[in-house]
Amino acid sequence: MTGGRRRAATALVGCAVVVAAGAGLEVPGTAQAASTAQVPGTAAPAVYAGPLAGAVSASQHLTVQVWLKPDLAGAARFADAVATPGSAEFHHYLSPRAYTDRFGPSAAHAKALAAWLSAEGLTQVHVSGDRDYVSATGPVSQVQSAFQVRINRYRGKDANGRPRVIQSNDRDVSVPAALAPEVLGVTGLGGPRPAAPRSAAMLAAGRSAEAVKAPACSRYWAQRTQTFHPAYRGLTQGSLPVCGYTAGQIRAAYGATWTDTGKGQTVALTEDETPTAMFQTLKDYAKANHLPAPKPSQFREVRAGKSCGTTPAPTHGAAQSAAVNDEAEMDSEAVYALAPDANQLMVIGEGCDEDQALLDAALAVLTGDGHRPSASIESNSWQIPLGEVPEQTVHAIDLRAAAEGVGAYFASGDTPGLTATDSDPYVMAVGGTSLGIGAADNRVFETGWSDDYGSLDHGKWTDLGVSGGGGGTSLDYGQPAYQKGVVPASMSRVRIGKRIATDRAVPDLAADADPDTGLLTGYTESVGNGKPGPYRTMVNAGTSLACPLIAGLVADAQQGRTSAFGFINPLIYRLAGTRAFHDILPVSASAPQQNRGAYLPANGPADSAGVDVFDSQEHAYTQQVTAKGYDTMTGLGTPNGAAFITGLRHAAH
Repeated sequence: MTGGRRRAATALVGCAVVVAAGAGLEVPGTAQAASTAQVPGTAAPAVYAGPLAGAVSASQHLTVQVWLKPDLAGAARFADAVATPGSAEFHHYLSPRAYTDRFGPSAAHAKALAAWLSAEGLTQVHVSGDRDYVSATGPVSQVQSAFQVRINRYRGKDANGRPRVIQSNDRDVSVPAALAPEVLGVTGLGGPRPAAPRSAAMLAAGRSAEAVKAPACSRYWAQRTQTFHPAYRGLTQGSLPVCGYTAGQIRAAYGATWTDTGKGQTVALTEDETPTAMFQTLKDYAKANHLPAPKPSQFREVRAGKSCGTTPAPTHGAAQSAAVNDEAEMDSEAVYALAPDANQLMVIGEGCDEDQALLDAALAVLTGDGHRPSASIESNSWQIPLGEVPEQTVHAIDLRAAAEGVGAYFASGDTPGLTATDSDPYVMAVGGTSLGIGAADNRVFETGWSDDYGSLDHGKWTDLGVSGGGGGTSLDYGQPAYQKGVVPASMSRVRIGKRIATDRAVPDLAADADPDTGLLTGYTESVGNGKPGPYRTMVNAGTSLACPLIAGLVADAQQGRTSAFGFINPLIYRLAGTRAFHDILPVSASAPQQNRGAYLPANGPADSAGVDVFDSQEHAYTQQVTAKGYDTMTGLGTPNGAAFITGLRHAAH
């Protein structure tokens, strides 16, 4: 890959420079192993709470990345200034190389860290092009010795309380004491992350659209309804889920126009799997949705990171992935639906550790060619749970993005609560809604995505809990200036020990994410040996859909501007309470029952029917609310077409 060779070349130049610059720096080796210090926050919480599930094979190879500490405080001051209207630095962004020169880790420290890793017997030691990290490869036995840890598998629970198994070091890693102050964290010790189990509603929505027969779904909201008995949560009627909204329906709901179509803008999509024949799929999607055909120049696919080489065996006890994974296709099609003239750069992160691969993909957009980042809008339809990676590594990437003028958009997650990737104050966190679009492409309703799922079996209801978008209040980051006076105290204040803190609230904006009101996405079936087969469709959703929808609308707003919006939060919070947003409100008890929940027919004789009750604000499950104004389900609300675009442009003056 050309981009990879450019980064490698940059690293070699950097190493040549540090021969003199680092001549006086002590390079720790194995003889100094006793003089070490732990790096706090580098072990997953599961190792302290969950029982041991087994050791990892000592011969298994790992590729680790030791992240170096930039000038975080200085970068934060610059990021605030460059994103705030009225500042002298407003929208005067830095190039990737200029950011590294001004705020990046020193070349001398990178060289010393690389020398230590080599001395520990690890191979393929490499300083990343912009010195964000130093990577190295070796068997588990050597990695354990270098970082003075044991790497095991632990049993724990996900955000929904379901069992899962994770791989992690058994304690915080240790590095030479002389280097410890310069280390943010270490990634690559965790291995593959097991697929999150899908809720019954998600599984129902994920069926192939070809297999969905009436009356299992509706072409528009409430086209078909179903009565049921006994009542569940006060409901005896619900609408059948949609068969998947078309691009035209989504465009109408969010007010997309043919004047602003994202022309001249580039949206980066970061992924962890390579889709089959993505450009052909995009052409088929455009044709099926009566959109203009994409030009070959509009889509490019690149890879970041290091190929895993071998496919790890499934983690014992882990949930199996869905038969069809069309996440990348959904990202591309969601952006195309709302910004059909925008360019798309799909960056596939590679590696045996999924979290590390995704961080590599996000960082690759920012390093670009050294002179400029690869895109000004980065849509990240994935999330990393709290504790699975050192949060400072994510924070460092986000600060680089803001300083370079790249808007980093992150899905808030498909389980209630916060993640390591959405809680950072320098990202746009995108939450989810349940969206009803009527027969005339009108907005029937939109509320916070928080569905209480009840299963009906032999005339009795069983409450299986709540599924919905992430959100809440951070325990780690204070309230950013842009949220002051907008986020209510009831949603920004949290108890930390014996004190009350006013902290960062999540999300910032939202868009359609409910599987009951999802997007009809297309994918090209693989017929074996990577060969493309026929074009298929299925319903998909989640905040993985909401994130690229927002990114597409921002690309529309950015069309024709001389400078990118970059980190957009200081701008959008200035628009709080205006027509730029649809204020998403809780479901009213007076609303028709058909707009308060979805009835999910049984898939077969062995299956049970169910009901999703919308906007279930059950504190025990979510600790989130949908409310007038800002709320922790949907943030400021959802974009309101031309008013959103016009408001954003005016706010940036």
